Amino acid sequence: MASRTATKDLITLRGSAAIVSEFFGYAANSILYNRGVYPEESFGRVKKYGLPMLLTQDEGVKSFMSNLTSQLSEWLEAGKLQRVVLVIMSKSTGEVLERWNFSIETDKEVVEKGVPREKSDKEIMREIQAIMRQIASSITYLPCLDEPCIFDVLAYTDTDCTVPFTWIESDPKLIANPQMVKLHSFDTKIHKVDTLVSYKNDEWDET
Repeated sequence: MASRTATKDLITLRGSAAIVSEFFGYAANSILYNRGVYPEESFGRVKKYGLPMLLTQDEGVKSFMSNLTSQLSEWLEAGKLQRVVLVIMSKSTGEVLERWNFSIETDKEVVEKGVPREKSDKEIMREIQAIMRQIASSITYLPCLDEPCIFDVLAYTDTDCTVPFTWIESDPKLIANPQMVKLHSFDTKIHKVDTLVSYKNDEWDET
């Protein structure tokens, strides 16, 4: 006799940490491409989240991103990561021009007891797609970056978190009187990620 087995989409802490850290790697690459921090020809096209995505081919940036996402995954799995900020700065002056803020809320019960949560992969992917589309269209709502820029990544962790020697204490690299745009969020049911970009708007400077 034919039978049908019902399956549930269970998300574990480790699986959620992998989803969020991978998301940040792709999001960071998309930001660097769409904001023109690196030249267009230094990126290669791949498909991810059902979308065409761009990844840097620069070996130094690739190594940085790989080490970054690995460390973020470790902190996420430990429930110690509160926020990740990608900062875009003027190469000549070091002035902060944009802050891409990814705030993370963690289900502490999952961290403490190891219980899984339920959410379909397709639903998570749809939520991530919405954020990636907003990043790709950022040229429509952010000022043009008309000077050479560099980037840095800040990680906000719990105070009792072990920090590798490759990371250093930093100031928050804030922008005075910034303009802000809130983007979509996504939620694995273990980690919720809220996205906000703040930027320097010269039109509001006093003359």
